[in-house]
Amino acid sequence: MRISAVIITYNEARNIRRCLDSLQGVAEEVVVMDAHSTDETPDLCRQRGVRFYQHPFDGYAAQKNRANALTRGDWILSLDADEALSPALRASILAQRHRLDDFDAYSFNRLTNYCGHWIHHCGWYPDRKVRLFRRDLAGWGGPAVHEQLLLPPKARTGFLSGDLLHYSYYTVEEHRQRALRYAQLGAQGLYEQGKRAHTWTPALRAAFKWLRNYVLLRGFLDGHAGWNVCRISAWETYWKYQYLRALQQEDIGGSR
Repeated sequence: MRISAVIITYNEARNIRRCLDSLQGVAEEVVVMDAHSTDETPDLCRQRGVRFYQHPFDGYAAQKNRANALTRGDWILSLDADEALSPALRASILAQRHRLDDFDAYSFNRLTNYCGHWIHHCGWYPDRKVRLFRRDLAGWGGPAVHEQLLLPPKARTGFLSGDLLHYSYYTVEEHRQRALRYAQLGAQGLYEQGKRAHTWTPALRAAFKWLRNYVLLRGFLDGHAGWNVCRISAWETYWKYQYLRALQQEDIGGSR
């Protein structure tokens, strides 16, 4: 079975080489959809002979679907630029490649590297993802943040051993800045779904998020890195609902 790898990028020079290197020998082609990067990402991709395209960013799902439509393989292996196949996952895919039709899609665990530490708790692992799927069967949809792969209800999903390695954040400040952006996008998504927040919602939701990730899901076992993951995740939740309340107030003010 022919596998096409798909990656979307924007200023991913520090990550893209690792991602592309992990795909060698696994994917017959690599399609990159770039949102007009201003760093070395375009040059690094072209040097490695990928099929490189550019389009203004209009959402994660839209970019991924646009790239999927350009593939030639029977199967799509969808990776983010800050991800890479582990040797064990590579071996699992290669062992299954002549029997891919046993299922319609495949999931595998994702292991995240946070500021140099692998996170095994905090609700971040095993973080199972469906990223290998039949081209004619699936597409991306869902909210602006954390897009979802949409499969038919009766699709058969298999599991492959080995981890998808995720190099998420290099600094705590980078995590904080991205969390703030996700909070804004998440609030907008909730607002468009008709969700509303009370005065107490931000603090209550944030407290529950921290308790769940740090205590119930044993984030404390990941040491100082786990503490940072859990506190910033709770902080993101707090601001998501504060932004939602701000949107509600704007709506009330505009209707007067």
